[in-house]
Amino acid sequence: PTGSLLYSYGPHQGDETNPKHDDGTSEEITLSVPFTFYGKSYQTAFVNNNGVISFDEPVRQYTPDPFPLADGHPFVAPYWADVDNVLGGDIFYRQTTDPVLLADISQDITQYFPKSPFTATWALVATWDHVAYYGSTSKKGNTFQAVLTTDSKMFYIILNYWDIQWTTGAASDGDAETGLGGTPAHAGFNSGDDTNFYNIPGSQTDAIINITTTSNVKVPGRWVFQVDDFQVTGVDLPQLKNGCWL
Repeated sequence: PTGSLLYSYGPHQGDETNPKHDDGTSEEITLSVPFTFYGKSYQTAFVNNNGVISFDEPVRQYTPDPFPLADGHPFVAPYWADVDNVLGGDIFYRQTTDPVLLADISQDITQYFPKSPFTATWALVATWDHVAYYGSTSKKGNTFQAVLTTDSKMFYIILNYWDIQWTTGAASDGDAETGLGGTPAHAGFNSGDDTNFYNIPGSQTDAIINITTTSNVKVPGRWVFQVDDFQVTGVDLPQLKNGCWL
């Protein structure tokens, strides 16, 4: 979409498309550049339909649990909830070294983190495009994206929220007609150990529907984190002033 936060995606960009399976997942993705996530390096990832990118093994769980997770699975949750791509929408992903895209990503990250100049050499772009929720009787869809990127020294994750219309699937006690209520979606990072995690404000509350208006980089709908070492993420929580996110 024009003016969209989203980086380009879709089959015409060379994206793979996940199979149409409730609680399904991509095939195992062998990362052409190992990705360092909170102190550990990973060589395989999965793009899971339920709004999660996981390392080493897939995640099929559909109702989110609060972080940190006891089972120690390392993953990023752009929007962990009960997606059903059989009912609607697509999940796309690609690894890329496309210079045009990498230049855009590099420019964005350098703008947000000016003290550490960054020139991306690789990215994994995963996009959930107008995806429906389990048990839906509506036409509601969510569109959001996660980008893993590195210059092989620093590792960043960009989360882009373009259009969020529902928070909860029917098996998570959500309303089939509205996609609201019950146990709402969770957004954030689970490092895989029991101490390091980050929850985007509003996670697992009704307020997560407003994630398109919040940010930690002053761009509504975009959250950006340095994830190689937990201590240096430098996350500033957004401040509400006169009803507007700063």
